[in-house]
Amino acid sequence: MTRSYPGGSASPRRRTPLAALVAVSGISSLGMAATLVAVPWFVLHNTGSGTRTGLVATAEVLGLLCSAVLAGPVVDRLPVRATSIGADLLTAAAISLIPLLHALDALPLPVLVVLVFLVGAARGPSDTSKQLLLPGAMERAGVTAERATGTVEGARRTGMMAGAPLAGLLIAAVGPVHTLYADMAAMALAALLVAALVPAAARPLPAAGADVPARGSYGRELRFGLGQLRSDRLLGAMVGVLMLTNALDGALNGVLYPAYGSQVLRSSALFGAMVTAMGAGALLGAALYGWAGHRMPRRAVFVGAFVLVGAVRCAALAAEPRTAVLLAVLALSGIGSGIVGPLMMSVAYERVPEAVRGRVFGLLMAAALAATPLGMLGAGLALDASGLVAALLGTGALYLTVTLAPLVFPVWRELDSRGPAEHAEPPARREQDSRPPIGAGTMTE
Repeated sequence: MTRSYPGGSASPRRRTPLAALVAVSGISSLGMAATLVAVPWFVLHNTGSGTRTGLVATAEVLGLLCSAVLAGPVVDRLPVRATSIGADLLTAAAISLIPLLHALDALPLPVLVVLVFLVGAARGPSDTSKQLLLPGAMERAGVTAERATGTVEGARRTGMMAGAPLAGLLIAAVGPVHTLYADMAAMALAALLVAALVPAAARPLPAAGADVPARGSYGRELRFGLGQLRSDRLLGAMVGVLMLTNALDGALNGVLYPAYGSQVLRSSALFGAMVTAMGAGALLGAALYGWAGHRMPRRAVFVGAFVLVGAVRCAALAAEPRTAVLLAVLALSGIGSGIVGPLMMSVAYERVPEAVRGRVFGLLMAAALAATPLGMLGAGLALDASGLVAALLGTGALYLTVTLAPLVFPVWRELDSRGPAEHAEPPARREQDSRPPIGAGTMTE
């Protein structure tokens, strides 16, 4: 018996690749969460140095940032499924070296920093290649982009929520170093599932007369990906909002949340409950968007979700309500957080030609990562200068200002168009005005 979806129907066998990618999203996120807990715990426990712990944590972020920017042209050139499998196996290998070298007493801090950097660098092409596999899987399954991206986001959120407490139990049972085997096994399993259940994604032939990027130097292809972002005004606006909101999220999650748990709640357990409430709400938000997102007006949902994530959350924290009220508001705010990710990816799948998705999606990831440390730094300065409440109110005011942009600037009306947009020609080919811009007539989803 088949199940009907908006946009088509498919047998259970044809839904297998999509189900596999959903499972891979949850499994790899669970493993990553275990590493994010275990590595800092290991460094802090062995060195007692917050500076060294921060250095190791920063190394993985820098590796992910570098690969997000630089690996895009490589992902676009190589077979997508092979890239996904190879990146997952490389991640697993880099992780496995940490407990191995520790057992051999050959893991000084510089070596650990390099290995963690490699782990982050391998995760970049791993994530991007799975994003490129998703359109074929959702077309094969006959589901909408909203439903597919919402389901994948829900699995990712579930993995992150389950991974942190699992890491805590494993650290107590076997120690932080051996806990890394959970992430190694998760990445190996992800590679196996993609190899066994996800068919290779064939690169579509361009439409007749379409202006496609010619194979050229690595630098030229990277510049072409940047040009795609610059030529699409809506995508450019989304990148701007993504950078600003991720900076503000970095301020909240990295500095103001811990300060609130220490200064107001005075409890690490309640601080953990804050994080869990947001995560549970985000899981619900992703599920809601996957279920009904294709029927919603995107611009209104986009603004409403960001109001919940930013202004509402900051106002609630600044008001210092009772714990039960605070957790309820944070869960509501998390619903907005769970909606934003799949909504933006649905738009990106519609507007970015498949031939350059590796580059463009990598740059989108890099934009999100690049601004986060700046937000943390700014929040730390504001916290020291003005105190917690003023820092929260300032962050909320900035968040609200960014959130209202889609109601002010006409370009944001394109959110509701639900179709491929016109793209500007690459600079090298502007003289060929009679040819259609890249992406015209080439979208498959």
